[in-house]
Amino acid sequence: MAQKSDRLGSGVLPPHPLRQYALLADGERGILVGPRGDFAWMCVPRWDSDAVFSSLIGGGSSYVITPVGRCVWGGYYEEGSLIWRSRWVTQDGLVECREALAFPGDPHRAVVLRRVIAHDAPARLAVVLQPGAGFDRHPFEDLTRDDAGVWSGRSGDLRIRWSGGSQARPAAGGEHQLAMDLTVQPGAHHDLVLEVSDKPLPSLTPDPGQMWETTLAAWRGQVPALDHTIATRDARHAYTALRGLTGSSGGMVAATTTSLPERAEEGRNYDYRYVWIRDQCYAGHAVAAAGAYGLLDDAVRFTTARLLEDGPTMAPAYRVDGRPIPDQHRLDLPGYPGGFDLVGNHVTQQFQLDAFGEALLLFADAARHDRLDADGRRAARIGAEAIARRWSEPDAGVWELSPRRWTHSQLICAAGLRALAAADRPGGRQAAEWSALADRLVADASATSLHPTGRWQRSPDDPGLDGALLLPPLRGALPADDPRTIATLRAYTDQLTDDHFAYRFRHDGRALGAAEGAFLLCGFITALAEHQQGHEAAAYRWFERNRAACGPPGLFSEEYDVTQRQMRGNLPQAFVHALMLECATRLAGPWASA
Repeated sequence: MAQKSDRLGSGVLPPHPLRQYALLADGERGILVGPRGDFAWMCVPRWDSDAVFSSLIGGGSSYVITPVGRCVWGGYYEEGSLIWRSRWVTQDGLVECREALAFPGDPHRAVVLRRVIAHDAPARLAVVLQPGAGFDRHPFEDLTRDDAGVWSGRSGDLRIRWSGGSQARPAAGGEHQLAMDLTVQPGAHHDLVLEVSDKPLPSLTPDPGQMWETTLAAWRGQVPALDHTIATRDARHAYTALRGLTGSSGGMVAATTTSLPERAEEGRNYDYRYVWIRDQCYAGHAVAAAGAYGLLDDAVRFTTARLLEDGPTMAPAYRVDGRPIPDQHRLDLPGYPGGFDLVGNHVTQQFQLDAFGEALLLFADAARHDRLDADGRRAARIGAEAIARRWSEPDAGVWELSPRRWTHSQLICAAGLRALAAADRPGGRQAAEWSALADRLVADASATSLHPTGRWQRSPDDPGLDGALLLPPLRGALPADDPRTIATLRAYTDQLTDDHFAYRFRHDGRALGAAEGAFLLCGFITALAEHQQGHEAAAYRWFERNRAACGPPGLFSEEYDVTQRQMRGNLPQAFVHALMLECATRLAGPWASA
């Protein structure tokens, strides 16, 4: 039976530690699910649209299905998918909620599947649906229920339809929410299907059984076995997360969320719901190392389009449909505790030279797998020409800081040019020109940015170390046995790491963990660097330490607070999953065979 419920009050639960959130995604949008069955975050119709559920950053909108009474939470993903099973042990018995976004996603219409399953006792749950489009600016209104018990309404420009909640009623004092108590008998299940669209909805409501079958089959067809990797289950999960973050345009968003706080440097809370060229290429490199899988083609397709359209003025990041990112502005919300309510990003005002080098590396990866078409080859030539024209300009670099001639940017461009030359016709004129330009970039960096101790330094005017400087040798800018490579790795592990957690660079005289959290990307890069040197035990130790820095759903954020063992920053951070996948692939054999 089901009836009206006021058990949850406003229907909004307080925020949880980031490690407890699971991700549902269909390529076009994502949902963060909390441990009490609360949908705390969802933007519709696209990743960068306004949120319709925003309790994560202090909004009053959410969609909750949670047990009544005391319970202990758990959960897991069905293998090779983003189908999540929230699992609660209550005082009466075991209850699960199987949850997913119907996959693959429609760019205009989100279909949210939730199936409550009672195991050994009747399951009693409270259900509250309270959407709020435009970050709560638009209430849920014009509510109607048809003869089949299906609710319809709107929130701003979004059409909303909800089936399975026939006994729900507008909550007392909350006419903009629907609420009910739900009881499911042992061995039975109850389906709820929510549709949210910026276009008119189809005349027929979805059949939940068919939608579950289609979604499960689609995930099985999209995620490779990856049984040649180490930590295969986690490698597949990383690939699955990357696929969930990648839409029909081929673009992969850097993260699902905005404004979640980092460990330190208060105020650095950014909107990552966009496609960074660099991050897209990191994912492409990782997938190419594992095999010629679909995400490699997606990365090449999106990056090719941006270079063909914008050439040497290619921006560091774009919306998923290729449009420019909007400027930053604040919302009228409290934000996640310690964070802000910031949307948009100033990255479009920057020049990031390393993005061009990463693009060339991506195109070379595709060429080696015979996956680079004529447009991709033309984009590769444009990228190489952009490096030739702009390599001496100051840029914002990999960490998006004040413009300088960052050594990493210069060396990663050299790596891209070398890889592209190797993938071109042997003995060709262009290949020779690209190789010569790569030599020039490395020679210039050696003349201007080589520390007196023999290691690379961050820039000509900054003698510090930087985790990004471990990447160019991994990508072929210079050999593994080059003294500069070895000296940089040893100095980095001596000075910028602690207990096999790695930090980007030293901000000031404070202890590493006081300035910012450990940077998981750098931890996985260090694992690769040690592996390239043939230090297998060290490589595995770095890999294992950093892949454990996640919560029960196995998702990674950007930073990790080592002292408190907490995740920091936007979630999930795509480039961390990409490097985790690359490590799982490359550590499975000798470096040369990767």
